[in-house]
Amino acid sequence: MPIRPDLSGQAILITGAARGLGRSMALTLAQCGALIGVTDVDASGCEVVADDIGKAGGRALALPADVAVRAQVLRVAGALAAANGGRLDAVVNNAMLLRYEPIEQVSEETLTRMVSIGIHGSFWGAQALLAHYDAQRGGAIINMASPVAEKGFPNTAAYSLVKGAIVTLTKSLAAELGPRNVRVNALAPGSVPTPGALGLNDKAEYERRTRTIPMRRLGREEDNAEACAFLLSPEASFINGEILHVDGGIAAAG
Repeated sequence: MPIRPDLSGQAILITGAARGLGRSMALTLAQCGALIGVTDVDASGCEVVADDIGKAGGRALALPADVAVRAQVLRVAGALAAANGGRLDAVVNNAMLLRYEPIEQVSEETLTRMVSIGIHGSFWGAQALLAHYDAQRGGAIINMASPVAEKGFPNTAAYSLVKGAIVTLTKSLAAELGPRNVRVNALAPGSVPTPGALGLNDKAEYERRTRTIPMRRLGREEDNAEACAFLLSPEASFINGEILHVDGGIAAAG
């Protein structure tokens, strides 16, 4: 069992938390003592994750919402803050629509939805934190970047567009909100066989990816979750504007 930071007393909203990386972060941060707001468009999935956290001795609220809609993000953030004495401590902007397609096959609907969830959702998440954080205590925002924001991969134009924007948003908000005692960082996980990714890649593709990763293994959901816990911990109190690669060395290898 890893030694985890103490996040007791914190209320943390995690979007896209019904499965995959979001679910793993929700479970891990709850084990650190935080009250978790489990947010996703999948209402039943939110209930399952919140129930799993409760069975493990943690605290969570199922707060279904479409993060592309500002009013819904602000609503669930307010509900979580109300359950924590009026304060929200952190937002993890994890929700994303994952699609890999040749650029000529990307529909207007798909691109609009990816941008709305990934970029708009992260923007609304930041606003939600600012509406409910304690300026003296401070707050934190974690965005989800990716190595595709820094190097080219075929069939990822739409996904790379969103993740590149999130990197820029992270750095801009770190500069803007640092004076207001809010740290803004991003995680950039590498290839992780989450339920969503497994629907897009076959076994042969994952074997190929493993050979290109310097550490010669795929990422685990837990790798990203532990990194998230660190960035939200007091030990990371002077880390701001960082893009933390949890990718086995893919970005470094070029």
